[in-house]
Amino acid sequence: MRSHLQTLLAGQSLFLVGGGKMGMALLEGWLAAGLEPSQFFVQDPKPSEALKNSGVTLNPDAKSLAAHAPNITILAIKPQFIEAVLPKLSLPDKSLVISLMAGVPLATLSDMLGDKLACIRTMPNTPASIGKGMTGLYADANTTPEQRGATEALLQAVGQTVWLDTEAAIDTVTAISGSGPAYIFHMAEALAAAGEQLGLPQNMARQLAEQTLIGAAAMVEQMDTPSAELRQNVTSPGGTTQAALEILMAKNDGLGQLMQRATKAAQERAVALAQIGTDTKKD
Repeated sequence: MRSHLQTLLAGQSLFLVGGGKMGMALLEGWLAAGLEPSQFFVQDPKPSEALKNSGVTLNPDAKSLAAHAPNITILAIKPQFIEAVLPKLSLPDKSLVISLMAGVPLATLSDMLGDKLACIRTMPNTPASIGKGMTGLYADANTTPEQRGATEALLQAVGQTVWLDTEAAIDTVTAISGSGPAYIFHMAEALAAAGEQLGLPQNMARQLAEQTLIGAAAMVEQMDTPSAELRQNVTSPGGTTQAALEILMAKNDGLGQLMQRATKAAQERAVALAQIGTDTKKD
């Protein structure tokens, strides 16, 4: 049986600019969902072995690309490379551009690629590499319902998606889910380090910390229960968990306040990067 993605994008060609970790994670997810390698053109100056063996057309020349007129172009390059890469792209009018680049506003994409394209900004995260991603989406006024549907289907092939009402909300998504996996990884590090400090062998402390995190995340996913209620369910009055939570949930310097400060810093950095990108284009 054909998947929804196969049916939706049947006969369409896709141009992936950037075959790094995120680009490759998405490509693998799309191929696993049933899209054909022959539908893909991928531009990457240093393709990995996995990319070379994927069956896609690598680094097509301008003539070949023009002949196939990609319906969808996915920009999965680092923002600092846009000045070198984007002006060289010649894309069909009204085709769809999906940007994965943090800090690059739609206005900058329009200035560099032309205003006859439909552009959608996205902010995926690294769990997309295992099909557990979370992606925020924001579309410009040029996009059609069909193009929005195609973008949603592409990103849902590697996780969940949410549509945003404003482009500025992308910066908040960056702070919460885009950068969020690093916060969780650091929590595993910190919990393991605490175990070592309390006398456990390093490998054992790491195993206990990481599996606890994995199990707790699985409960959040599988049980239709708010995280706050799950926390309350494992907290006995006067018990060991409560003793720890009194530290973590302290009013002025607990984890909640620390997370607010951390995500605010990430959001402000995302806003600053977007401003840099806009200022660069004005120059």
